Amino acid sequence: MPAPKWAERFFSMTRRRVGNVDGTQREQFGSRLGFILISAGCAIGLGNVWRFPYITGQYGGAAFVVMYVLFLIMLSLPIMAMEFAVGRASQKSTARSFDALEPAGSAWHRFKWVSIVGFYLLMMFYSTVAGWMVAYIFKSGSGAFAGQSAEAVGDVFNAMLANPVELVFWTLVVVAIGVACTAGGLRGGVERVTKVMMVALLVVLAVLCVRAVTLPGAEAGLEFYLVPDFGKLFAGDGLGAQLSTFSEAVYAAMAQAFFTLSIGIGSMSIFGSYIGKDRSLFGEALRIGGLDTAVALVAGLIIFPACFAFGVTPDSGPGLVFVTLPSVFNQMWGGQIWCALFFVFMSFAALSTVITVFENIMSFTVDQWGISRRKAVAINGVLLAVLCLPCALGFNVWSGFEVPGLGNIQGIEDFIVSNNLLPLGALVFLAFCTWKRGWGWDKFIAEADTGAGVKFPAVLRLYMKYFVPVLVLIVIVMGWIPVVSAWVGA
Repeated sequence: MPAPKWAERFFSMTRRRVGNVDGTQREQFGSRLGFILISAGCAIGLGNVWRFPYITGQYGGAAFVVMYVLFLIMLSLPIMAMEFAVGRASQKSTARSFDALEPAGSAWHRFKWVSIVGFYLLMMFYSTVAGWMVAYIFKSGSGAFAGQSAEAVGDVFNAMLANPVELVFWTLVVVAIGVACTAGGLRGGVERVTKVMMVALLVVLAVLCVRAVTLPGAEAGLEFYLVPDFGKLFAGDGLGAQLSTFSEAVYAAMAQAFFTLSIGIGSMSIFGSYIGKDRSLFGEALRIGGLDTAVALVAGLIIFPACFAFGVTPDSGPGLVFVTLPSVFNQMWGGQIWCALFFVFMSFAALSTVITVFENIMSFTVDQWGISRRKAVAINGVLLAVLCLPCALGFNVWSGFEVPGLGNIQGIEDFIVSNNLLPLGALVFLAFCTWKRGWGWDKFIAEADTGAGVKFPAVLRLYMKYFVPVLVLIVIVMGWIPVVSAWVGA
């Protein structure tokens, strides 16, 4: 598939062959720690906090975690290793990686356009949501929630969404942060900032965890969260209801395991292109998946003890982060400080994803059109600033625009990326790495197993070729069922 004509004309105006395109050595991470933290930063996001702990408690605590970890190993981590392998073998972003590895005359390189569309769409709504987190650092630090009831705290959140000027401002602040970090290059900008941000995230997370588990009455929350309760996996009256609950739990574990690592559109492939051959890729994927899971689990150690200590029912989604938890912190001694620290943690989780996806966009632009990073940053900074506006305005000025089953503009963009582009992209990587007409299994294994560390089980070829795609298809179908039901009025 040729590049869109408008894109070719647009980028050709500033074209200058640089980096890997003209044969010069590709920039690499300064350290292995940088690679792990940045890859984990891309994976660690808001779902680790506002969804994972809730569904863990809902479906039996540790009993659910066991299922989640199994799906993580069975489904997500192998695909992550494939993304890393495609990037490292090609030493290019998705703009050129398939071009470099595909058999002559094949069309795998067309996936690049799905990849870049996915990156843009993700940032179009995620930048706005990240802006909420940054805004709440200042709101909580200034005492906006001090002495307020839960209803008043909710009103603060609703007022922010209803204010187009405020929402656009914080969205553009996030875009500016992404632009500034990627403008410094891989080592001087992305790696340096993200390493500091991720270390700070882990420190703040640990401090909040210690404070939460030492609250009077926290034991009930810990029991609810951690003690295995297989009864919740089979809740309901009668065998039919119990099997229905179990199937819901299985799908929740599968979907969380798949979506938590941001795999599918090539966001991990770029980081593979920045590393050497000294470590095996499945071993690195295990470490990154483990860090992502650890953050999600520790987030639950903050949420449930704190909520149970003050008799507040934890919910899921934005309401947990922007209404429930500020109300809980408001009841603590020094609540203003703890609340601000919590949103520092949330902001770092969101911004680490923003910065790494911005790096994907910049690298794609440089690789595909051969322009300098400086020009790629300038062009994409303007494009992203404009493209993020519909989501920000979709909560206020354009709030009347909704699609049944999907919701407002943010919901539409999220659904396109999460429920369609990510799983479809995962199918592309699976096929490319297992089919003879793609890169092929032998070449993938050779690349994945290069270096010290855990090797990819070569005997899993048929499993990866046939069974894992079925799991991904289940994720796609289950994501569409509520939408179709809303459309047909079921």
